[in-house]
Amino acid sequence: MGLITKPFDASKYLDSDEAIEEFLAAAFEEGDPALIAQCVGVVARARNMSQLARDAGMSRSALYKALSGDGNPEFASIMKILDALGVKLSAKLVAKTEDAADHAAA
Repeated sequence: MGLITKPFDASKYLDSDEAIEEFLAAAFEEGDPALIAQCVGVVARARNMSQLARDAGMSRSALYKALSGDGNPEFASIMKILDALGVKLSAKLVAKTEDAADHAAA
């Protein structure tokens, strides 16, 4: 008889504000928009998708679609969802590497 496994669900481990903050910070650090949307979706599942949809002024189906990682949600939608989650974005300048600076000058 083979080993039976269940899919990993990160939302079950996001049980504190600190865990959610670290999870989202890691997603934003990667810089991949699809990954960010998918990770916000994981947080949404951890927090209660139905309530979040109401708080963001969206339908559940629109919320699921926006956070699937397959879609390309508008930035305004992501901002509404983050606001409903109580997440605030902040900007931080990063040092450019010489290669990036040379490329930008060309």
